[in-house]
Amino acid sequence: MINWQYYPKRKELPSHLKDIIDIFKFKEELISSEKFTLNSNAVLEKVSLNLLSLNYQVETSKKAIDKIKVPVLFGMNGKLEKYFDADAYNEELKTVIEVEAGRGVTNYQFLKDLFQACMMHKVDFLVIAVRNTYNKNKDFQSVLTFFETLYASGRLVLPLEGILIIGY
Repeated sequence: MINWQYYPKRKELPSHLKDIIDIFKFKEELISSEKFTLNSNAVLEKVSLNLLSLNYQVETSKKAIDKIKVPVLFGMNGKLEKYFDADAYNEELKTVIEVEAGRGVTNYQFLKDLFQACMMHKVDFLVIAVRNTYNKNKDFQSVLTFFETLYASGRLVLPLEGILIIGY
């Protein structure tokens, strides 16, 4: 089952993010963590054509030329000084997508994704797709618990308009 939660909860899910959920639902039979132990690259590959049809740039391999570089800092004469890689990015929609698998929660990769998205130039929305379960752990629920705490405490204000967590 594809699960999702949008933050902050006081805002309605933007339609362009619903399109991403629909892609994961459409590909559920190929990516479900209840059925498969796919790594993040394999999951991204399964949804990539659909993301491309929505005008997302999508990482096609780990080669430097195929990485999606999202600007963070600009140096002398406007030269790109620092960037972070993203799994998928739509500049017009100001949306970054990160697909995680085993290390998504175990190694707190979702926190790195959050940090990087907060630093990226002209990024307003972050989508993090994580496994529903990994080695009997409820990864999707663990990520939700973190974001519930983050938003409920009100002690950290994020520069993002919204964050969508998808459990596959």
